[in-house]
Amino acid sequence: MDERATVPDAGSLVSRAREATGLADLGEDSWQDGLGRLIDALNAEARLSDLGAQIATGELVDYLSNRLRITDWHRRHPEMGRADITPPVVIVGQGRTGTTILHDLLAQDPVNRVPLTWEVDRPCPPPEAATSETDPRIDEVQAQLDATELLIPGFKAIHPIGARLGQECVRITGGDFRSLIFATQYRVPSYASWLIGTADPAPAYRWHRRFLQLLQWHHPGSRWVLKSPGHQWTLGALLAEYPGAVLVQTHRDPLQIIASLGSLVSTLRRLASDETSNPEAAAEWADYILDGLDRSVTAREDGTVAPDRIVDVQFGAFMADPFATIREIYGRLGIELPDATEARMRSFLADNPRDKHGGHRYTFAETGLNAGELRERSRRYQEFFDVPSEPVV
Repeated sequence: MDERATVPDAGSLVSRAREATGLADLGEDSWQDGLGRLIDALNAEARLSDLGAQIATGELVDYLSNRLRITDWHRRHPEMGRADITPPVVIVGQGRTGTTILHDLLAQDPVNRVPLTWEVDRPCPPPEAATSETDPRIDEVQAQLDATELLIPGFKAIHPIGARLGQECVRITGGDFRSLIFATQYRVPSYASWLIGTADPAPAYRWHRRFLQLLQWHHPGSRWVLKSPGHQWTLGALLAEYPGAVLVQTHRDPLQIIASLGSLVSTLRRLASDETSNPEAAAEWADYILDGLDRSVTAREDGTVAPDRIVDVQFGAFMADPFATIREIYGRLGIELPDATEARMRSFLADNPRDKHGGHRYTFAETGLNAGELRERSRRYQEFFDVPSEPVV
């Protein structure tokens, strides 16, 4: 067997990041366990191509470099870390349930503060409100995203990406190396099993807070609006860090989630591996998704998530009338949706139709999974939230 491409050990990656930044302090040492497990999984399970190993190595160095820089900014400006985070709105639905367009629509309200992709990728120096539309990092990040589309053509049709679009919290918690972003990009089941099964998520949320404190320091907003399917596995830790948060859970037939996400994951993984397939990705992620959905039921039953802290949204109803959902969210915040804000949202929606980049086409049959078995496994979730089944094709 040919020798597989690999990423360097943690010590080498840390050395590269320290050399690139001229900094040494990585803050709380919680990152070490996750990084070590991730490297082991990348080298043993991800089947990286030569390009994939280069991409993964560069990405891990970037996460470490951002951690070094953010830690340094907090050290030099301790007042940053004393600033409060206004209880955020957090979208916690599974992927492929309308979370991205909902996040993008809420971002059109100038009162809301959404972490944008360019800010998350290159957070230091902290963004400035005065240059939030002209910062040179915007074009730099957009150029990187455009290169990704060249390497995996059609990805934008599956999942819109852009430097000025909202970014998910998994890209922030990635800085503590406790994030499902890595299991999305790479085949790392041992790492994902540790992350979902035994890892303590609290350090990742502490890092998440420090990240937001830096982003809002010179570019504040009235409230953060955040989004990530990854929160569904860690609702208790999320609410422990942000106890006043208002959650929004989007719901959809789990078989459709699995079919769509299998297509997305297998496509994305082609960036780093020549050996990826829809059936393999769908089978792996089916287990993760059903576990997360079950946890969301348990969080309601045991009181982790109080009824008055969450808005439930059915995918079909949202897609038919997104503004009814948005008004419900604003109502939970005790405010009305201003006419001017709704007009901005409607303009964004008109400019960004679902098929803007060609549309995402997939079928459940492509997963190779047993629909009856998955339907039975998802029964508890569907019955609890009254989620209708969609036709399985």
